[in-house]
Amino acid sequence: MSAPEAVRADNANADANADADDVVDRWEPVRDLPPSAKLVAKVLDYNETLTQSELAEETLLPPRTVRYALSRLEEEDVVDSRFSFADARKRLYSLSL
Repeated sequence: MSAPEAVRADNANADANADADDVVDRWEPVRDLPPSAKLVAKVLDYNETLTQSELAEETLLPPRTVRYALSRLEEEDVVDSRFSFADARKRLYSLSL
């Protein structure tokens, strides 16, 4: 491998490590939360916004567990919630990481 190729390879490895550090830092507030909160956060990461009932359906968790997970995530400022324009009785949740 020539010197320029070695430098490019080192730069690529450094970029990959920086990306991995960003992912670790991004999920830091969730690290010490219960498994249910981690699951809800991950589902919200894959979906833009969901209601509590949609989260219960996606995670297969009981609604009460989803409520608890959302409250823990809100305490850590990991989740944002807003009223649904389609149904004002419901709230829409999204990840704010």
